[in-house]
Amino acid sequence: MKYSKFVNAASSSSSISFKVPSRVGMLLLYTPAFLVGVASFWLYPADDSRFLFLKSAVTIHFFKRLFEVIFIHKYSGEMSLDTIIIILVSYFFVSLSLIYTQTFNQGRSEPSIDLKYLGIVLFLIGISGNFYHHCILSQLRTKGDKEYKIPKGGLFELVICPHYLFEILGFLGISLISQTLYSFSTTLGIAVYLMCRGYVTRKWYMSKFEDFPKEVKAVIPYVF
Repeated sequence: MKYSKFVNAASSSSSISFKVPSRVGMLLLYTPAFLVGVASFWLYPADDSRFLFLKSAVTIHFFKRLFEVIFIHKYSGEMSLDTIIIILVSYFFVSLSLIYTQTFNQGRSEPSIDLKYLGIVLFLIGISGNFYHHCILSQLRTKGDKEYKIPKGGLFELVICPHYLFEILGFLGISLISQTLYSFSTTLGIAVYLMCRGYVTRKWYMSKFEDFPKEVKAVIPYVF
């Protein structure tokens, strides 16, 4: 996807695309998914605790993203409209489908092994770790600074994308809360995407910084 540090590398001088400031673009692509979560409390006012936890987790996840866009992240570039539309639709579908497919389980017997509380713990660890490492990234650049630096601190000492690792943990938590095949499939797809993006991110840092520590992996400490 043509955003973040890859926007210039992926852009062609011959391509023409309508662009907006990155902060505006990020707000646009997270807002519909967040509104789906908010609306679900009125559309599906179920008393089932599993469904309530799922709706809450999805809504909190995208609220956090909007909060970070407004108050945490530093932006210096632009996003093309086609990229915004693709990601907006993807997040909207993830939010909508996770919540809607859960309605099919209403009234059914609970799984023999209840994992929703473990899921809540994993979800909270995921969003907390993701937020913490996003804060570290935001402190790398002062106002007006457009240069990228090698991040230090936290799990950045072991992987270049710890925020992706915690993102995956957060969605794994959502899957355990939901405990449906669909939610686990969604998390698997997100994990594969983030692992691939983490791999490309590591290659980017290695090509840009000669002093990039080779022992620092992409997403999973000591492994990948």
